[in-house]
Amino acid sequence: MEENKKTVIELDQVKRYFQVGSETVKALRGVSFKIHEGEFVTIQGTSGSGKSTLLNQLGCLDTPTSGEYYLDGISVRKMSKNQRAHLRNKKIGFVFQNYNLLPNTTALENVELPLMYNSKYNSKRRRDAAREALEAVGLGDRIYHKSNQMSGGQMQRVAIARALVNNPAVLLADEATGNLDTRTSFEMLVLFQQLYNQGHTIIFVTHNPEIAEYASRNIMLRDGQIREDTLNTNIKSAAEALAALPKPQDD
Repeated sequence: MEENKKTVIELDQVKRYFQVGSETVKALRGVSFKIHEGEFVTIQGTSGSGKSTLLNQLGCLDTPTSGEYYLDGISVRKMSKNQRAHLRNKKIGFVFQNYNLLPNTTALENVELPLMYNSKYNSKRRRDAAREALEAVGLGDRIYHKSNQMSGGQMQRVAIARALVNNPAVLLADEATGNLDTRTSFEMLVLFQQLYNQGHTIIFVTHNPEIAEYASRNIMLRDGQIREDTLNTNIKSAAEALAALPKPQDD
């Protein structure tokens, strides 16, 4: 493990129990792991494995019943909702399956959103940062397009640019290729691999086992516990996989 690298995320015996009627649902049963700066980690598991609950912990949307979660060295468990929201906005870039873009707003306006609450950014600096993030994901020529003028792949690129604009400690992707066709999915994986090669820390939550072949590490959850945590010594190239796909047929 990359001990000389900074630890961005640390879970120490995190448990999360929910009360449903008279029954206690043990969604997470003592999960521990560290993620270091510059890792590309997939978290996998079937429905009911605790994957969504873990995602909510990592994203500071919820707190553990017991155990500790440290995000960039900061303990999250005893934080108030407002403190968590502030930390989330500063430290985490979210990429969702359904993009979560605002309708009738341009790509640029969508990407500027996380900076609205950042007092260090005036409107010009905000616009420049958003433009730069869009250029980084290959959408420099689409900055004034609205959501309804874009394909699914373009909308997901806008969402990735929005996640990057704050320069977060970690990119947290939830089934980020789930709504995309095969070719567009590989285009997104090419982009995620580029970001990984630039040193970004990425956590990609997915039920698709194939995605683990393109990441540097895979954590497998089952019944609220980690069953496997393996390093990938032979990372496949998404660009090569994309190039090998049959060319789309013209109508």
